[in-house]
Amino acid sequence: MVRVMEALAEQGVTVLCKADAERMRDGVRPWTFVANGLPFHEDLLVRTDAASVEACLEICLPQLRDRGLAIPE
Repeated sequence: MVRVMEALAEQGVTVLCKADAERMRDGVRPWTFVANGLPFHEDLLVRTDAASVEACLEICLPQLRDRGLAIPE
């Protein structure tokens, strides 16, 4: 996760990964991943809420790669 976040930040993308205690307690997709490209990639916004960090990455990383960003495996 750290390598992914660093690689995106180096390309001008702001990344947030969050665990929400309230949603975790309720069993409702407690993990959030957001990648926002402003100001360098104006149209870039990728976001998902999922049950795990891995699920967030499975959803978001292909979208980011499709937009031409280089992301380590």
